[in-house]
Amino acid sequence: MKCINCGTDNKLKDRTANQGRCIKCNHPFAFEPTSMSNIQITDPFFAKAIADISANNTLFFTPKQLLYFLDNRFRKSSKSISRFGWLFFYVFFNLFTLAFIIGPLIVNLAYINFFYQSSKSTNLNLVSRKQNASNLQIIGGIILSIGIPLSLISKSFSLFAIIVVMGMLPIYLGTRQLGRIQLLTQDFLVSQSQVKDWLERWQQINGSILKILPAPNQENTPATVNPDVTAYSFDRLVVCDSASIAQLLIANNFHFENNCAILSITGYPQSIFDTTMQMLRRNPDLKVYAVHDCNPRGIGLVHRLKTNASWFLDSEIVIIDIGLTPRQIIATKRGMFIQSSPESAQAAKQLPEEVRQTLSAEELTWLESGNFVEIESFTPQRIIKVLQKGIAGSRNLDSDDSSLLFVGDTGNDIYTVQSFG
Repeated sequence: MKCINCGTDNKLKDRTANQGRCIKCNHPFAFEPTSMSNIQITDPFFAKAIADISANNTLFFTPKQLLYFLDNRFRKSSKSISRFGWLFFYVFFNLFTLAFIIGPLIVNLAYINFFYQSSKSTNLNLVSRKQNASNLQIIGGIILSIGIPLSLISKSFSLFAIIVVMGMLPIYLGTRQLGRIQLLTQDFLVSQSQVKDWLERWQQINGSILKILPAPNQENTPATVNPDVTAYSFDRLVVCDSASIAQLLIANNFHFENNCAILSITGYPQSIFDTTMQMLRRNPDLKVYAVHDCNPRGIGLVHRLKTNASWFLDSEIVIIDIGLTPRQIIATKRGMFIQSSPESAQAAKQLPEEVRQTLSAEELTWLESGNFVEIESFTPQRIIKVLQKGIAGSRNLDSDDSSLLFVGDTGNDIYTVQSFG
């Protein structure tokens, strides 16, 4: 493992002999991968993860975003079975068991079951699951291309029928899995508590991580705002369904760079919330951009904005739903970190009728199955990019902009972004 301080490569015996320090500069190592059980990390791996999620220390990020980021890196670094390797053993075991009547049958069923289970594993990433689904199709093709001629030579209809069924089964399973893999749920390989322990260990040795955000601070005391400033308003407002995302955008100066106000539906930042809302209500041309998790609470954000007296009840403002929405997730070709819980399923069934009417039957089924995606599963860079793209695409709402879908509502014009990045 290389020392992040001087770059010297330290072998295990060197690290052990020097009490976990670099043999050249004596800098302590934060992690010893050989002493870790399920997940093994190194100092260079952790340092690169921090640099990458922060875009080389230019963007702030939340601890939960780091959890998702590390989890994704672990999945990518996991070793997949090479196609040549499994094909070699597949052929070998089929030939080896050929002397037994049901030998090849058992071998093929074992391989089909293994790759099918792997294609829907919650511990693998999208690429690995797709590879396993493709392996099913390959096995089916091999069975049919070799088995059918052999059955015709033997003139056995029973053998022919068995081979056709045996070959079509993995082809069907593989094709079905490829069509739904991006919508399968996932489990975390690591926990938030593990990441917290790693962060504490890292900062004890290497100092504070400047770009990681603490928990949002709700300051109850109203801030004093210059009257000259409150005389103005904003043309745009970004409303988040969590204080964490609002804090993230503010910390990364999104409000300055895009000339907009940023608030959370929970009232963050509390010290300037009332003053900001007074300023916003002065602008009849205000556009509001909703950013939220794809769960029942997040899906209801737009409804709350247009029906709550604290927000924009009886107002004709334009609301653009940036996402996340079930429509975006179902339509995506890229893997998203989809989770599922009974609590989310129950909450989805209790959504107000006004919200349910804006969703398709497929979206409602997806939500009522308990599925959800958190916006913190995306990097700060991607969230900012998607939000900037949504703002840019809404400048001329009368144009044929394929990125925005008009929903419409009594008293409000509602638009939704069809793709989250």
